[in-house]
Amino acid sequence: MATIVNTTEEEPMLAVVRSIAQQTWADAGPEVADPEVARLCAEAQQHVLAGRWLDMAALMLASADLLLLSPRVPDKELECILTVICNLVTKAGSEDESLEIARLICAKLTHQPADKTTLRIKVLFSLYNLLASPSGKAFVYRKALELAAAGKAADCVVPTFKNIDAFVAYWGIGKPEQRDLFLAVSRVLKDQKGMAKEYFKFLNKYLAMFDGSADEADAIGAAKEEAAAAIIEFVKSSDLYQCDLLEMPAVAQLEKDEKYQPVYELLKIFLTQRLGSYLEFQTANSALLQGYGLVHEECITKMRLLSLLDLSGHCSGEIPYSAITKALEINDDEVEYWIVKAISSKILDCKVDQLNQLVIVSRHTARVFGMPQWQSLRSKLGVWRGNIANAINTIQANKVTEDGGQGMQGLMIR
Repeated sequence: MATIVNTTEEEPMLAVVRSIAQQTWADAGPEVADPEVARLCAEAQQHVLAGRWLDMAALMLASADLLLLSPRVPDKELECILTVICNLVTKAGSEDESLEIARLICAKLTHQPADKTTLRIKVLFSLYNLLASPSGKAFVYRKALELAAAGKAADCVVPTFKNIDAFVAYWGIGKPEQRDLFLAVSRVLKDQKGMAKEYFKFLNKYLAMFDGSADEADAIGAAKEEAAAAIIEFVKSSDLYQCDLLEMPAVAQLEKDEKYQPVYELLKIFLTQRLGSYLEFQTANSALLQGYGLVHEECITKMRLLSLLDLSGHCSGEIPYSAITKALEINDDEVEYWIVKAISSKILDCKVDQLNQLVIVSRHTARVFGMPQWQSLRSKLGVWRGNIANAINTIQANKVTEDGGQGMQGLMIR
């Protein structure tokens, strides 16, 4: 015969309170533990009956640190307990109360981040999914990023970065919040093996959010370290040959900064000048380059490729071997090696005329792609559009002529 057991949806929470209390007072002995467990359960029941979910969350989280650090609580059980606590956000009577509960949970989970970091992040993502508020979701996601950075658990959050732009649109967050988000992502990616390009991408996103307005003066001043880091990352990378850093106010401020002015000068060299300028800079600032972990030989290699791009941008489609040897400071028999290297790096498309010792350029990567480059592209597209229109008109005119000729032949046959 079946036995009917009266249950309510609050029972899992009360069971969790009892479990937490028993774990907390496990070493005190039954004469001390039993009254405390009973007191906490009675208090929890009062909160449930009165619908005081914020107080309930505070009560359940009071001893969470002990559970998170206790070797006696299996991870699965701990995850279950924390998930039940997270579920309180769905019972809150208002969005503000739900967000306050989420803040309490995040504060507890981000405390002592080095212990069970993966589990903590997993619980935060569960909390993210339970929240209805986009702003609440944005807050929890930021906390997950901070936890991943502090706990060295980048692998837990990196797969989500491909959706960052969609997240930002959904959350509807403003510029300051977007800056904080991109900065948090970049800090997660920093020093991650194989993530240098993604690290630079999010540093770039962060720095691009500053427009140089007066109300951003304090915030933009705090971005100097990241601006310098982005410059060094660009110079160091063997995959990056184009960037817009020079035009960003957050980067331009370094030009007048005593500490970072040489770093800004280095960026100008890599984006607007040739190898000779870099060699002069290196002679005067070798200690600076070494301090930032830049390898002189690697910088020379990159500057030679960038110098070749500069030549390509200033030629009329043809570069003499002699101009290349002078700009790259190489011998005649090395020209074709550097041409092949530029082609394999996908920054140059060209043909080599060995007989006349010319490089015929069909496409090259612009080191800086700012307003002048957009205007040039617009002009080229206008010319191409005109050429296509002329070709269409010519085809249509020829078709009319052919149709007329065929009609005349028909009349003559009749």
